Amino acid sequence: MAFEININCDLGEKSKLHSNENDPDLLKIVNSANVACGYHAGDEQTMTEVIEISKRNGVSIGAHPSFNDPENFGRERINLSSTEIKKLIIDQYEILQKIALKFGENVTHIKPHGALNNMACEDIELAKILANVIKDISKDLIYLVPTGSKMQEAAKKLDMKIACEIFADRNYEDDGNLVSRKKPHALIINPDEAKKHVLNMVKNQALNCHSGRQIPCEIDSVCIHGDNSSSLATALSIRDNLLENGLKLTPLNKMEKFKND
Repeated sequence: MAFEININCDLGEKSKLHSNENDPDLLKIVNSANVACGYHAGDEQTMTEVIEISKRNGVSIGAHPSFNDPENFGRERINLSSTEIKKLIIDQYEILQKIALKFGENVTHIKPHGALNNMACEDIELAKILANVIKDISKDLIYLVPTGSKMQEAAKKLDMKIACEIFADRNYEDDGNLVSRKKPHALIINPDEAKKHVLNMVKNQALNCHSGRQIPCEIDSVCIHGDNSSSLATALSIRDNLLENGLKLTPLNKMEKFKND
């Protein structure tokens, strides 16, 4: 059987900072959509559009919850209580699930966005809060987390359905964290470079660090950001290269690893 991999993308992120014009084309390429739920970007119309096009293309739907901070696109760190964090996740999941049900669809995974995600990667207590609330919503939800993070560690202890992701268009530090966007080499914008970067990581099940170091890890999914000028070219290049190298591309909720859970 061909080795399975998933391509996911953050979508519906229309805001004054970002355009969602590539969404329809990206939804012909990716397997799973992480949909902005209105707190950092997007609104009812963008959520409806992404779900409608996802359904047409057989793309699985996920909630992409964030801090309620549209001014900063959810990229500023905010310290909240555990009760506030739980409410944040549940409210955003429910907003999206309500729209999905209108199309006979379900939200099948959750992937936190921006600063919330970055903080939980480093902070085991926050990671535990997120894992607990997501498992409480439904044990069938797939939790999409950065590989090797505290989020993966916390979710493993709860025996959740975990999908581990790498970033196609980002470089990694030697500790496995993403290179800060403040540094010039944070992003990989050349599609040829990105496709080699991804194939190497997926085949070796290891992170490629910018220094050349490799860190063994689990990789189920590849995240492509939809808001770069080269997003479409990068997404196409990565998808075609994975298929040419014998990998099977699958929506998260259809992956073999989640079928018998």
